[in-house]
Amino acid sequence: MTFTDAPAFIHPLRIYWEDTDAGGVVFYANYLKFFERARTEWLRSLGFQQERMRTEGGAMFVVADTRVRYLSPARLDDLIEVSVRVVESGRASLRLVQEARRGGQALAEGEIRIGCVDTGTFKPRRIPNDILDAIA
Repeated sequence: MTFTDAPAFIHPLRIYWEDTDAGGVVFYANYLKFFERARTEWLRSLGFQQERMRTEGGAMFVVADTRVRYLSPARLDDLIEVSVRVVESGRASLRLVQEARRGGQALAEGEIRIGCVDTGTFKPRRIPNDILDAIA
């Protein structure tokens, strides 16, 4: 299923010293951490906790593919917003577009594909229907 006008979930995030490099800007790999945090909070906002999904449902999401484009640096103490928007869902995976912004300025944008796997075998499995229903 493709989502053309799906609304984005927005997660605010403050940049701390530990997020920056020696030049005082966000270390490039930390944007992936910011994207992960936003995806976790997005799922939580839909009523799904990843730990409960793992322990009670036997399923978890893993990153299968990622592409990030860096546009402008975030700096120490900046307040940024990280968005999550579903653009496509399959039986066992979701394709998401994520963006980090400071005010109106895009800092980084990424496309992430997450797959649903069985917690015991790490083999692909169907995304639980209640999650698919929540994002439809």
